[in-house]
Amino acid sequence: MIKVLFVCLGNICRSPMAEAVFRNLVKNEGLEDKIMVDSAGTGDWHAGNHPHDGTLKILKNYDISAENLFARQITSADFLNFDYIVVMDDNNMDDVLEFGSITGRNHIGKLCDYIPNATYDNVPDPYYTGDFNETYELVTAGCKGLMRLIKEEQDGI
Repeated sequence: MIKVLFVCLGNICRSPMAEAVFRNLVKNEGLEDKIMVDSAGTGDWHAGNHPHDGTLKILKNYDISAENLFARQITSADFLNFDYIVVMDDNNMDDVLEFGSITGRNHIGKLCDYIPNATYDNVPDPYYTGDFNETYELVTAGCKGLMRLIKEEQDGI
């Protein structure tokens, strides 16, 4: 089983959106028995909460399930359990690299790195920008690119 973890600051906007979008891609491609998806935040202040209303609204608009999405903080066990750890911005990357003991088996990257010809380096945080549409577009493009990468790297899925 390939395990993918999306990470942002509070785990209520970008990373749960990415989790839901990627989970939807996995389902649509019939890969539920091969790929597991989760999300976490670098901070703990929203732990146990549902995603932000803006995230829930945009997922509903695109008929993407937000079922079982609850904020949690990344743990050191995540570095042992996940093959792909995907962060939303440079600050998340710094926090993840500082937080965990990298095992060498993780693929750690920024979501925008998986978007061909991306004009963004980071996924802007809609908690501050208010632009959940922009975030959704970047998350969707990044998730599609990540899926392509995983299929290339993981023969047989």
